[in-house]
Amino acid sequence: MGCWILNESLSIILVLLWLGVNFYLFIDTFCWYEEEDAFLYTRVMLGSALAWARASAVCLNFNCMLILLPVSRNFISLMRGTHTCCRGLWRRQLDKNLKFHKLVAYGITIHATIHIVAHLFNLEHYNWSQSPDASGLPAALSKLGSTPNESYLNPIRTFNTNITAELLTTVAGITGLVLSLALILILTSSTEFIRQVSYELFWYTHHVFIFFFIGLAVHGTGRIVRGQTPESLTQHNATFCRDRYAEWQMAAQCPLPQFSGKEPSTWKWVLGPVVLYACERIIRIWRFQEEVVITKVVSHPSQVLEIHMKKQRFKMAPGQYIFLQCPSLSALEWHPFTLTSAPEEDFFSVHIRAAGDWTRALFEAYGAEEKVRKELWHLPRLAVDGPFGAALTDVFHYPVSVCIAAGIGVTPFAALLKSIWYQCCKPQTKLKLSKVYFYWICRDVRAFEWFADLLLSLETQMSERGEVNFLSYRIFLTGWDENQAIHIALHWDEKTDVITGLRQKTSYGRPNWNDEFRQIAYNHPSSSIGVFFCGPKALSKTLQKMCRLYSSADPRGVQFYYNKESF
Repeated sequence: MGCWILNESLSIILVLLWLGVNFYLFIDTFCWYEEEDAFLYTRVMLGSALAWARASAVCLNFNCMLILLPVSRNFISLMRGTHTCCRGLWRRQLDKNLKFHKLVAYGITIHATIHIVAHLFNLEHYNWSQSPDASGLPAALSKLGSTPNESYLNPIRTFNTNITAELLTTVAGITGLVLSLALILILTSSTEFIRQVSYELFWYTHHVFIFFFIGLAVHGTGRIVRGQTPESLTQHNATFCRDRYAEWQMAAQCPLPQFSGKEPSTWKWVLGPVVLYACERIIRIWRFQEEVVITKVVSHPSQVLEIHMKKQRFKMAPGQYIFLQCPSLSALEWHPFTLTSAPEEDFFSVHIRAAGDWTRALFEAYGAEEKVRKELWHLPRLAVDGPFGAALTDVFHYPVSVCIAAGIGVTPFAALLKSIWYQCCKPQTKLKLSKVYFYWICRDVRAFEWFADLLLSLETQMSERGEVNFLSYRIFLTGWDENQAIHIALHWDEKTDVITGLRQKTSYGRPNWNDEFRQIAYNHPSSSIGVFFCGPKALSKTLQKMCRLYSSADPRGVQFYYNKESF
């Protein structure tokens, strides 16, 4: 537990800060509406439900201000490149942008629920104040607004009014319904199950956020919740006059109180982030217009498509990712893919596995399964947005890095290993990184084919330069049949691996992570070790646990810092 707190201290502080701001805003606003004289008469009718509704509204504004920042990728990439204000632990926080995005979304959901429930109580209180059973001050306040020189406090004018129908005739009611439906759609389509089954459904429904923010900006203009005007407060002291409501029209000290709705303020909260996000979209539109030249297309086993591209002024770093759009497949959808080429190469590439509707359609459009390949100029056009920074770009910032990939999750590490290869070819290059451990867990033998060539080249290069200890790699095969097992057994004594052709033999089964982390910790005492992973959630949890377990409680001891590739 102590190791986890040590490694995640900044994350914990930031989450506590977010919770603290939410708590402060809620309590401060709640107390203000419970004590402010301008809303004394409103409280007489609504009770504490008024404060609950307004406090949750302020917290909603705060969280809606934050929700767009973690998905403003150009802004985050700019922050990552600012070394003076974004180093070490701070850079690792930027890699958790989607986690924070989800956390803020949970905050919006909680406060939206409180806000809705509180206003349902408010409507009931408004309606009851117009009932024949209502008496005293609430009844007197509800009758205000019937004559031209009076302003109303109760928006429900008669007891027999259908509350739902009345609500849907107001700006606040209509926008509230739109906001609720939009939030439900976004939340339900964002579950992991929906994202895996149909990424397109997730993508399209997530863009309902546009209507959400429009509704949010307009919602407060209805001004249903009203309070006493500042001018009225100077002439009509609510504390003194509340018990003299029968004399309001006659007593000079207690003229009829005047009411108005509170000035809407949501736009002040969300304007900055919305403008920032709009700039992100403008940049994407601009990049969409730029020409992308496809120079090579290769179809690999396991339905993996390799595409080489060129684009003017395109600069990248190892581990970054891009968004791809194919207008002939969809004019709206953009999908993220990690770059598998190195910055030193004169092209950039991606490896795409046919796993969803869009990727399968791209696979077919590029003739990956056809015997006769299409000419490059006949292939559908691609648009590229990016590149954007990711966790893997920090591999070179640690003296020791552990890279772990599962299945197609190996693609981000292709660019990294290529970049290491190129940098090792430069005698003058001095890297902070002195040791790399690479693990690849894969189910299908055929998936090794495209990546084995890269490892073989790197293995040969390291051997020629006398740096065989710089890279240690282990490949684990978790799926095989009886014929493959016999073939492996017959050729086990050969110098190179029968599957990959590498000197390092393939292991069969899954790694024993306790043994692996224990050995790494033993080999590198007092070192900061970056652990980088791309793959399924279940294995991610296991690796996080290993990082906590084998990090020393002493800050001077070995420390494992976990980084997961996510975009």
